[in-house]
Formats: sequence, C-alpha cells, structure tokens
Amino acid sequence: MDTVAQLTLVRHGQSAANVAFADAHARGVAAHGLTGRDADVELSPLGWQQATQLGRWLAAQPADERPEHVVCSPYLRARQTWTRAAATAASLGATVPSADVDDRLVDRLMGDLELLTPLMIAERFPAEAARLTADGLYAYQPPGGETFDDVAARVRAALADLNSRHAGRLVWVVAHDAVVVAARHVLEGLPFVDLDAVLATTPIANTSLTRYIRAEGRLNLVEFAATAHLTYMGT
Repeated sequence: MDTVAQLTLVRHGQSAANVAFADAHARGVAAHGLTGRDADVELSPLGWQQATQLGRWLAAQPADERPEHVVCSPYLRARQTWTRAAATAASLGATVPSADVDDRLVDRLMGDLELLTPLMIAERFPAEAARLTADGLYAYQPPGGETFDDVAARVRAALADLNSRHAGRLVWVVAHDAVVVAARHVLEGLPFVDLDAVLATTPIANTSLTRYIRAEGRLNLVEFAATAHLTYMGT
C-alpha cells in the first residue's frame, strides 16, 4: 500500500483552556472561568510563543525536509498554531504551504462535558463521573460525545485519504493530543491501554512533534512527542 513519505503530527500550542484547567487543578477548585465553545479556545501567550518557535525551527530546516502539504483541525487553537508557525517561517525566507482544514481532525468530542474540569463533572454529573471511573478513559462515552474508538475511526479515515491523495509527499497534521493518540493506535496497532502506559512517562506536550517515515511500504515511528525544536536558538 502506498503512503505519504513522511507524516508529522503536531499538537497545537498551549491554549487558554490548558492554562485554565491546570490552574483550577492546582488550586483544587472546580470553576475555571472559561466560556464559549471548545472549538473557539485560543492560544495562550505561551502558545503563541511556541508556534513562533516552531516556525523559526521550520525555517532552519532544509527545503526538502519541510512539509509539502499541511492539514489542520478546524479548532481555532490548531489553526492559530500553524498560521503563526507558517508566517514566522515565511518571514525568514522559508516556503511552507497554507493548511487545508479537515473536520475529522477535531479534538475528542466530550458532548455535555465539554470544557468541564473533573471537579465540575463530579459536581454536575456525578453519575457520569462514576461511569468514567468504571469504564476507563478510553472506553468511556460522555453523553453526546465520543469514545476513543470513535476518534480512531475518523482519524483512520483522514489518514487513509492523506495516504491516497498525497502518496510520496511530506505531510504535516496540526491537531490535538487525542488525534496523536488515535494515530498511534491506527498506524501501529497499539491498544489504548499500552498507549496509556507510554503517555504516563511521555506526555504529548503542546507543540510537540510525532513523526513517521515510510519504509518497506509502511509508516514507522521515528520520533514521539519531541520538543527539542522549542529550544532552537538559531544560527
């Protein structure tokens, strides 16, 4: 089966929700002050810096190692990440493509639990909190939301289209940690329980890169959740 020559998965930069959830957790409170939709959450100031740093690093790469095609989650934080990275690279003289948007690359849909912290879920939906504990993170389906099998199904379809339409090319996907997890499940056949053990020691950091290279007709993992590019200092 033909595939892309290289697939790079990028998690979006730090978002306002990442900051708010971490702050609420640190303070042991339920409320985080966020309003609106998950799809509209913006990058934090640090997230903008991370996207800029990604663009600087990208500009320093050889032209034949930069992406030839980029596809992005429609969520604002993902689109902002690539827009800033691409603009930064272009300002430094590097040619990079604008991103297509694929709705199948959205974050895991949480339905009624969208943008709720664990404490908010426990307070507002105690039965769901109990179900989550009983079912486990990957099998649990929030009301109106998705299991990780659902996420994997749409990511599998998106990757199949990329392999078909962009075989032999260097492709980047800018999306979410759930998409990276689902991609590893799809491409490597790793059970979610095994992936959970990997994530316990190597979390998918904001703006991290996960890379696959084609060899012998399949995509092989060569880099997971890498962040060295975020400390690139230039020449």
